[in-house]
Amino acid sequence: MSHYPTIVTGAAGFIGAAVADALMVRGIPVIGIDSMNDYYAVSLKEARRDRLHARHGNLFTFLRLDFADMDPLARALEPHRFDRIVHLGAQAGVRYSLENPQAYVASNLAGHVNMLEIARARKVEHMVYASSSSVYGGNERLPFAVEDRVDHPVSLYAATKKADELMSETYAHLFRIPLTGLRFFTVYGPWGRPDMALWKFTERMLSARPIEVFNNGEMYRDFTYIDDIVAGVLACLDRPPVDDGAPKAGGSVKPHALYNIGNNRSEHLMRLIEVLEEACGVKAVLDLLPMQPGDVHATFADIAALTHDTGYAPSTPIEIGVPRFVEWYRDYAGI
Repeated sequence: MSHYPTIVTGAAGFIGAAVADALMVRGIPVIGIDSMNDYYAVSLKEARRDRLHARHGNLFTFLRLDFADMDPLARALEPHRFDRIVHLGAQAGVRYSLENPQAYVASNLAGHVNMLEIARARKVEHMVYASSSSVYGGNERLPFAVEDRVDHPVSLYAATKKADELMSETYAHLFRIPLTGLRFFTVYGPWGRPDMALWKFTERMLSARPIEVFNNGEMYRDFTYIDDIVAGVLACLDRPPVDDGAPKAGGSVKPHALYNIGNNRSEHLMRLIEVLEEACGVKAVLDLLPMQPGDVHATFADIAALTHDTGYAPSTPIEIGVPRFVEWYRDYAGI
């Protein structure tokens, strides 16, 4: 087991903070990188970061910087030893990419290349990075399998994540860096993101306001609880793809694997709302709206490859995960 620190980018973000916490619970020091941008409330990012400091003390080193800016990144990391990277930082959100494309180009394209360059220069043992289920675009075939073609993204966000996978393949080929890309499906849970549906629904329902339900509720999502996601990320991190010329998940013969990481269940949006009504103890008032640009009708993860290679087995249905989120939210919001 490694005792060098692991870098976690997006360490003040939802998944990043949870992964950093789990690594430090194992006794592995973490160098957290986050720009603390204001895409959503910085106070939430600060609370996640402060919680990591409080729980883990000297195991946690936090660097506030933008990994899209190479010189400050390289300078800040120069004095540090590390042997693995979990690159989860990105400009998130499908809808925001319609309004602010430059933020995605900087963070998700330039930033990803910078982290690949750091991995190359420091000869890391493994870099696990965040891709997204959005790469599947309007894929009609369910569940989504890593072998499916992903040539038709329906948002710029999705296109940047597909580009990250392609650039990673190149680095695995040229420099033999072990890389694993994870296509995350809708992640939720305590310390989640306020731009996600579950947070928005909960906030509105508990303040007696209507919730916006797109495509008249005819949406399906593979909702994945944060603890299951963290278990999958760590299982992958511990198993770098081997440079043996054999095909990996996703089809590469380089040391580069691609996996779906989801719950392997596609829930009807109206079912999620029912579970949420029960957890909140209130009836939702629905504002039914048409489909939004850049959105997709259904997501559903085929996780067979990840389960086969790592033993990944998500165990949290929405009936358990949603009440846990609501309980956390009430506490965080003081209601």
